[in-house]
Amino acid sequence: MKNIFILALSFLLFSCKGAKKENSVTAKRPNILFCIADDWGWPHAGVYGDKTVKTPAFDRLANEGVLFQNAFISSPSCTPSRSAILTGQHFWRLGEGANLWSTLDVNIPVYPLLLEKYGYHTGHWRKAWGPGDLKKGGYSKTNPAGKNYNKGLKSFLDTKPTDAPFCFWLGSSDPHRPYEKGSGMASGINIDAIKLPDFYPDDSCIRSDIADYYFEVQRFDADVYNAIKLLEERGELENTIIVMTGDHGMPFPRCKGNLYDWGSRVPLAIRWGAKVPKNRIVNDFVSLTDLAVTFLEAAQIAIPKEMTGKSLLPILQSNKQGWIENQRKQVVYGRERHTPAQLAPSLNGYPSRAIRTKRFLYIKNLKPERWPAGVMEGATHPMSSFSDADNGATKTVLMNLKNTEASKYYDLSFAKRPADELYDVVRDPFQIKNLAEDPQYKTTIKKLSKELYEVLRKTKDPRITDTGSEFDRYPYNAPYKLKE
Repeated sequence: MKNIFILALSFLLFSCKGAKKENSVTAKRPNILFCIADDWGWPHAGVYGDKTVKTPAFDRLANEGVLFQNAFISSPSCTPSRSAILTGQHFWRLGEGANLWSTLDVNIPVYPLLLEKYGYHTGHWRKAWGPGDLKKGGYSKTNPAGKNYNKGLKSFLDTKPTDAPFCFWLGSSDPHRPYEKGSGMASGINIDAIKLPDFYPDDSCIRSDIADYYFEVQRFDADVYNAIKLLEERGELENTIIVMTGDHGMPFPRCKGNLYDWGSRVPLAIRWGAKVPKNRIVNDFVSLTDLAVTFLEAAQIAIPKEMTGKSLLPILQSNKQGWIENQRKQVVYGRERHTPAQLAPSLNGYPSRAIRTKRFLYIKNLKPERWPAGVMEGATHPMSSFSDADNGATKTVLMNLKNTEASKYYDLSFAKRPADELYDVVRDPFQIKNLAEDPQYKTTIKKLSKELYEVLRKTKDPRITDTGSEFDRYPYNAPYKLKE
């Protein structure tokens, strides 16, 4: 009897010890604050060398953590980009989630709900997944990013259980169009100091339009600044992984919806207190699909086999900077349907895939007979013309250049493109001169095409493994009437 008592006591002590250890591990798991702007592209932040826009929050995160020079989205369109971030997968693996105004299958794992399952307090504020119709994917009340807290981070933290780590998605509709015309200049932004990309003419209307965009970038930055301050006040800052980025390039022609750098490259800074050696600049190519895997690994949660992203923890926790990991010398991304911008009643998109290296950008346009920004008139989408490019002052200026001496700027944004595009990004950082027809680069195209297709086959891209035509048939769930 005495022996049985001793065994029972030993088991009880062991069980309590085990439970205490588990709670200790749980308490040490990091918080996650993911801050994402809507249509904020590279290189529009002070720490990247932009001397006009003011981004003190982003600059602080970079100085107290890691600044990524080569961060790319999976697709330069809101819904597929956000689908890819949440799922940690290439957008072409997500069915309807690969298109704008689509849905997301509830059976595809998403990192916030996985974290919630293992004890995290999760939620989001303002724009998270979308736009689209989640109910069609099987979601009822839950958002893939967690519960909506429409009063922001403070109300979310006020409801957090004392010992629970948190995962919060701080979203924004800034700097998405439309803009209040002249708001940038009225706020004090010097439009004459704005350096325009080479694919635009030197035009004061375009400068003012970009100033309006900068004004909203700064407004988003202020939201993140306030969030950082709140975490400091609550003693949560040092154990919080803070990520700040955008879902794709700025909402201007040849940017958003395009596979050039100004459409697909985004700002990215990550801070995690003493866990991440500070003030480092990393050149490695990273995809925003890497974030889901990174968050789960940091939280000590098994990575679903479906996720194609690769953890950034080895980079974040190293003391190195510059080029670090050999397997990150390139990145692959692409696009399907942004809007139904082709001739009515077509729901066709402009399918393309790209591979970006230190020296080159190679783009494969899979349907070059289609129009990259949509047709001039007669599209299924109700926007008057070129509906893959958001309406605004810059678009108007460029459209008015057709059949003028400056028509090259019109063509760069709206004209048809060949099946193959190759750019030397070192000599041609704005990716204007297509080298694909130059015999000197024949071997380069062959090599990059092979590497691109290897990734697409390995990750089962329907455009490569099948016809991929389903992307052109998926419903467009926007709340407005399409032309028939």
